Amino acid sequence: MTSEKIYNIGVEATMEAIGGKWKPIILCNLRHGALRTSELKKKIPGISQKMLTQQLRELEEVEIINRKVYNQVPPKVEYSLSEYGETLGTVLDNLCNWGEMHINTLQNQGKAVRLICD
Repeated sequence: MTSEKIYNIGVEATMEAIGGKWKPIILCNLRHGALRTSELKKKIPGISQKMLTQQLRELEEVEIINRKVYNQVPPKVEYSLSEYGETLGTVLDNLCNWGEMHINTLQNQGKAVRLICD
C-alpha cells in the first residue's frame, strides 16, 4: 500500500518531475530529436556520466523520455522525448527564452556572461 502524495501547489509536481540543474537542460537538448548518451554528454559538458545516467533514468521513470535500444554491436541506445514529454514544449520554450532575456539583462548590467549557441 502506498501513501498518497500531496502537493501544495502545482509547480511542486513540475519540479519533482523535471526540476534540478540537469533535467531541463537534457530535455531542451532532446527537443530537437533523439540523441545517444555520448551526444548528450558532448552537449552538456559540465555533467558527469554518472549524473547523466541517473537523470535519464529518472526522466524515463516518469515517462517524459523514451529509451530505445538497438540490437546491434556495439550497442546503441537513443533517448527522445515521449509523447507525454512533448507536452513540455511550451514550458521548455519559455524557460529558454527567459534565460536568453536574463543573459541580456546581466550583460546590460556589465556582468561578464555570454551564451554559446551551436
